[in-house]
Amino acid sequence: DIKVDVCAVLNDTVGTLMACAWKNQTCKIGLIIGTGTNTCYVEKIENVEMFEGKTNKSYVIINTENPAFGDDGKLEFVLTEFDKEVDSNSINKGQQIYEKMISGMYLGELVRLIVLKLIKENEMFGGTSSDLFNTQYLFETKYMSDIESEEAGKWEKMYTILMGLDMGHGNEQDFVNLRYIVEALSRRAAALVSACMVTLINKMDFNPVTIGVDGTLYKLHPNFRRMMLEYIGKFVKKGIKFELMLSEDGSGRGAALVAAAAIRARSEQLAATSKP
Repeated sequence: DIKVDVCAVLNDTVGTLMACAWKNQTCKIGLIIGTGTNTCYVEKIENVEMFEGKTNKSYVIINTENPAFGDDGKLEFVLTEFDKEVDSNSINKGQQIYEKMISGMYLGELVRLIVLKLIKENEMFGGTSSDLFNTQYLFETKYMSDIESEEAGKWEKMYTILMGLDMGHGNEQDFVNLRYIVEALSRRAAALVSACMVTLINKMDFNPVTIGVDGTLYKLHPNFRRMMLEYIGKFVKKGIKFELMLSEDGSGRGAALVAAAAIRARSEQLAATSKP
């Protein structure tokens, strides 16, 4: 048997924040944008109404679990028929609404549903789909990164993707339309993520603020970072400086840092209580 001393429990957002804060002390937000999404941030402990413990610390990291934002209907005004279809077909209907509009798990499926409707209306691909394209989640989010990474007016990557889905019968206008759909969904996702970041930055009132980011969607998408910088810069409080910092293996390194800090704090506490 192996005895394991569990000294700390944390999720990937906290790990990301801690990994980046180790290098840059202005990091106050941890953000994951990958298959799923989540955010944590640094809050004044006096503002945490549910905290009942005793501490001499002034701040605490809050795990927002913001993927569930919208579960109470607050995002109804921005949901499209395609968002509702994704939710209806999911294994957690009515839950994680915000995440279903943003994350890598669902963005590709949103593209597929939009294109399918246009095919049924005879507006794309000559009104003809394929068994592969009709299959849920077979249009992967990584295809969006491939499509947007290609120079405007070039279709080699897109054509390769479509051929793999038995959709090689499209014409150039279909390619133009597909790229437009992909770009629109990417921009919407970046705007929704940025809205959360702006809310937290304005609430915390630190200046400057660094956002530690990890996740495959953010890392691989050619335009996501640029669009986030654009939207955050547009709506953040005047005078607040911010930056996005890519986290490398935030979950692993961050967990190691938290564990080290927890063990040190425990040792200091034991030393203090053992003094005569």
